[in-house]
Amino acid sequence: MEIVRGKEFKAERAWGARDIANMNGITTRLHWTDQPYKWHVNDGEEVFVVLDGQVDMLYRMEGQEESVLLNTGDIFFASIGTEHVAHPRGEVRVLVVESEGSV
Repeated sequence: MEIVRGKEFKAERAWGARDIANMNGITTRLHWTDQPYKWHVNDGEEVFVVLDGQVDMLYRMEGQEESVLLNTGDIFFASIGTEHVAHPRGEVRVLVVESEGSV
């Protein structure tokens, strides 16, 4: 049993994380950042939940770059093969659920 106060979490570096759970190879991690990530494709599916702040999520569909603004409470689901990158607007906290060891 554990309670995590997500809005109070701050990592020492951009995209630093606190491991919440590993359920049969599916990890749940709380991330803090104020810097963009990198373009990537996960090894599997990814659920990206904005807990605090705003994130511009850029993604490529059929070679075309798209973007969407994610606000607190919004969820982005990256299916297998979805190339994407998160650009926070200031400090953000996000919950990421993905396969263990994924990029």
